[in-house]
Amino acid sequence: MRRREFITVLGGAAAWPLAASAQQPERMRRIGVLMTTAADDPESQARLAPFVNGLKEMGWTDGRNVQFDFRFGTDIATTRTHVTEIIAPSPDAILAQGSQAAGALLQVTHTVPIVFVIVPDPVGAGFVASLARPGGNATGFLSFEYSIGAKWLELLKEIMPGMTRAAVIRDPAISAGLGQFAAIQAVAPPLGVEVTPVNVRDPKEIERDIAAFARLSNGGLIVTGSAWAAGHRHLIAKLAAQHKLPAVYVQRIYVEAGGLISYGPNFYDQFRRAAGYVDRILKGEKPADLPVQAPTKYELVINLKTAKALGHDMPTKLLALADEVIE
Repeated sequence: MRRREFITVLGGAAAWPLAASAQQPERMRRIGVLMTTAADDPESQARLAPFVNGLKEMGWTDGRNVQFDFRFGTDIATTRTHVTEIIAPSPDAILAQGSQAAGALLQVTHTVPIVFVIVPDPVGAGFVASLARPGGNATGFLSFEYSIGAKWLELLKEIMPGMTRAAVIRDPAISAGLGQFAAIQAVAPPLGVEVTPVNVRDPKEIERDIAAFARLSNGGLIVTGSAWAAGHRHLIAKLAAQHKLPAVYVQRIYVEAGGLISYGPNFYDQFRRAAGYVDRILKGEKPADLPVQAPTKYELVINLKTAKALGHDMPTKLLALADEVIE
């Protein structure tokens, strides 16, 4: 989907002035946006609205002094194709969603400024030299620290005290997939839980692996952060319900899709903050000098309807702590 087509889709979420300014023309800047969610996924629109609106509040208006170039795609092959398309017109800055997008861009350019969002381990992935001093052409916002994996397992154990087994859906093709699983695995023994990785490759394999895991009792499910899992969240939530597996997810969109509970950062806030970094870059600052920032907002979201369907009474303590309860 090209820029103008997507702007039409987002028309209800934000004002997108297209008319040329009657004043003296300003220098037109180009901002590439590489998303690892689908163009027709409502979550893409929800994330981009605070980014585009944030830039507008800072004086960057589409069609007047800035032009957006949006690209969407969940698989790595599509992402690589989009990288070539976004780099070709020499953009002034690029917003990259996730490790898949940021990694593909940094394989091609070491000069175009990149602001990434929802990246769990930019140092381990080689995107930046350090969080405080990125040192290259990329900076941005951490999705979370791997230690959040311990919280996911603790939540699952609190929901299901008798749980002794946990399947962990992860993407082994990215460093974050391995890192998140390692963090969960490290805290499993004290909780009396055996963890099993379920690698994401294709929907049929996920269906087989979850069905096989669910044949034994006392099991739960953890879904870690990855573009593939987010793109297949409806399938994963459906499988968890089908096999009566209580599940903890990395972000609220899974709970909105029918999942049980999520704990993680507010990604809309990251896109809003990313607008500030892009603004600073367009005004002359360098990514190398802008520190990578950690999340400032975390959310606990519970789906009571799903809990009832699974036959689980949610602990009163969790309900009191929840930022949102879906009934």
